[in-house]
Parts: sequence; structure tokens; C-alpha cells
Amino acid sequence: MPAAAFPGAGRASGADAALLARMARVPFSRWHTRARLVMGSATFFDAFDVLALAFVLPVLKAQWNLAPGQVGWLISIGYLGQFAGALGFGAWAERIGRVRAATVAIALMSAMALACVFASSFPVLLACRFVQGVGVGGEVPVAAAYINEISPTASRGRFFMLYEMVFPVGMMVTGQVGAWLVPAHGWQAMFLVGAVPGVVIAALVARLPESPRWLLARGRFAEAERVVVELEASTDRRVPAPAAPPRPAAVTRTGWRELFSPFYRGRTLVVWGLWFGTYLIANGLNNWLPTLYRSVYGLDLAAALRAASMTNVVQVAITLACALLVDRLGRRSWALGCYAAAALLFLALGAGGAGSVLRVGVLATLAYGLLSSINVLLYLYTPEIYPTRSRAVGTGLATACLRLGSSAGPAVIGALVGAGRLAWVFLVFAAVCGACLLLATRMVETSGRALEELAP
Repeated sequence: MPAAAFPGAGRASGADAALLARMARVPFSRWHTRARLVMGSATFFDAFDVLALAFVLPVLKAQWNLAPGQVGWLISIGYLGQFAGALGFGAWAERIGRVRAATVAIALMSAMALACVFASSFPVLLACRFVQGVGVGGEVPVAAAYINEISPTASRGRFFMLYEMVFPVGMMVTGQVGAWLVPAHGWQAMFLVGAVPGVVIAALVARLPESPRWLLARGRFAEAERVVVELEASTDRRVPAPAAPPRPAAVTRTGWRELFSPFYRGRTLVVWGLWFGTYLIANGLNNWLPTLYRSVYGLDLAAALRAASMTNVVQVAITLACALLVDRLGRRSWALGCYAAAALLFLALGAGGAGSVLRVGVLATLAYGLLSSINVLLYLYTPEIYPTRSRAVGTGLATACLRLGSSAGPAVIGALVGAGRLAWVFLVFAAVCGACLLLATRMVETSGRALEELAP
């Protein structure tokens, strides 16, 4: 289908195509490594800030005498902030660039983590977590679009997934740090550890080169060429030229309406559903498990936090396997297998396994690890299915759906636990996995294909 058939598509020069072809010939190099490490550092502390509250809540619940509904709101409010951040920063990144938008989001996230340290009441902490969520929700989709646009085509899946590994690693570190830090130094220490590195990371991100694809989409050829020359200078190696040069990014301005054009509508609805359903389960479990272990199963604080931290250890192991296999197996096959396995695990818990803390610890942890690998996979897949001119806004809107799911999950668990229906939590999760399995059958396979080929 020609580019003109898409809303907002325009005509780009042969010079743009030639520059993209030069970029495609540069294999993985120290230039890529630097960008991945710097942006990855921001994503690491995103993960820390997202999960920190889960390890704070068992203490705050007793110290502030919080009801289950208030616990649910403290978890959910951050995701509502992330929803706003994903919408706002995704659109902003299309106008001012990936690097500048990510820098502002990181600075906001870190400043509000510091504000959480001094929160003295439930309403104040609720407000701080909302604004902090705006920063977290803004950085993650913009960073995903940026890393996707600079990744080598042949190994884009592995390159991106190894970058995204910093998120589950950040959660794993948060779990281990939280299990020790909160009992020893109090809940404020968790927010302080997440806040301090933010200023340094924001400064480092601000110095990264802008995405050449975004620069070309804005008609800034000379700046894009300077970045590609810097990329070429980072290594003497070259890969064979592609059989056909990739389509250049169109020099036009488009908006969210393109996501619902005939070509992109099906893709958009599929990823929105996958983001919502997967994160409804994953972040519901992630945030509630420490409190469940303590209040439902009677574990002491240290044991409850240690048990909850194991979910993130398993998450890292399964996500690493995904990173190493995703280019070979394909995005769609991995998602289908994980949704099916997770649905069976949740069914086992709902059918009677929830009565044992050991069975919950094993089966829920495995299911969480499988779904978390899909969470990371979706950060790879979503930017791949949209064109450069609307990649950040498309990813931002999709991740806004994950924020809605992340907000709904803890609230659902809170309501069911408050009604004494823990088994129903796992039955609901099994049903959501089944719905996601059906949606995943409609995924477009993107492995090994240039971004311009996938999304003209």
C-alpha cells in the first residue's frame, strides 16, 4: 500500500532513504552501548520508583491505620499519573524530540520521589505519587520509541530486550533492597534511594544524540546526518546493504488519528488490549503480594518482603530467556505461549491453590514472571508497528492503557480481598489471560524486518 494512502503521509527525499540505508549498515557498536546504558539507567530507576511503594505499604498500612481501599488507592493513583504522563509526553516527544522529552520526565519523576520522603499523611503521599507517576509514565514510552529507532534491524529484538532488561532488574534490586532497607531504616529510605540518582541521570540523558529517524521526520536532514556520521565513526565494521533501501520517514506532522486509519486500526486495538490486560494482572500482583503475604497468610514483615521479592528474581530469569530467543522464535509465538501457561497457573490457584501460601508463592510467582516477559516484549513490539511520525504518540497512547490496567488491578484485588474472595482474584486473572491469548493471535510478526517496512 503506498505511503499516500495513510493519513498524514508525505513524500520524503532520496537523500533521507540513503541516510537510513547508511544507518542500517552499522552493526552494534559502542555508540549503541552508550545510548542503551544511559537511557537504561533512567528506566532502572523508573522500575525502582514504581515498585518502591509495594515495600512501603506493609509498614504504612499499620502506621497510618490504612483500610484496604486506601491501600488500593495509593497503588492506583501512581498509575493514573502515569496514564496522564504517557498521553502528554508521548505527544510532546513528537514535537520536541525523544531526548528532550525524556529528560524532563526523568527530572519530574526524581523530584517527586524526594517529595514522597517528606509526606506526612495519606492525602499528601497520594498527591506526590500522582505527580511522580506523570514523570514515570512520560519517560517509559518515549525511551522505548528512542531505543527502537536506533536499534540495528537484524538484532533489534535482542538489542531492545536487553535494554528493557534493566526494568525487571530494577524491580529485582528494589525487592532485595526493600526487604532489607524498610525494616532497618523506615519507609522514607526507599523513596530517598530512588530520588537521589535522578538529577545525574537526567543530565546524562540530555547529552544523548537525538534519534536520526525523528530528525528526518521533522525535515532536519543535516542534524540527522551528523548523528549518523558519529554512529559510523564508532566502528569500522559494516553489515551487507539491505536488498531494498528502507522507506524514509515522511516529513509531515500527524497525530493520534493515524493510529485509527484502516492500516493501523487493528494493530492499535490489539496492543491496547494486550497492554491493559497484562498489566492489570502483573502490577496488581506486584503491588499486593507483600501485603497479602503479611495480612492474609500471617508472615512477619521480613518474610513477607523476602517472599514478594522472589517474583522479581523469576521475572529477570524469564525475561532474559525472552531477550535471547525473541528474534528466533518471534514476538507472537512468545506471547501466545506465555499467556497460555499463565492462564493454567492462575486456574490452578483459583481452583483451590490459594489456600496455601507455598502454592501461591510458587504458582503466582511463575505466572507473574511469564507475564512480565510479555510486558517487556510489548515495549519492543508497540514502537515497531507504528511509523516514525507517530511512533512516540502511538507508544504513549498504548502505554496509557497499561496505566489504566495497572490502576484497575490493585483496586480489583483490594475489593475481592476485602470481601474475603481471594480465590476469585486468580480466576479473574485466568480469564484475562484467556482474552489476551485470543488478542495475541492477531499480532503482526515483526522479527528481522526494518521499521520502515513494517510501518510505512
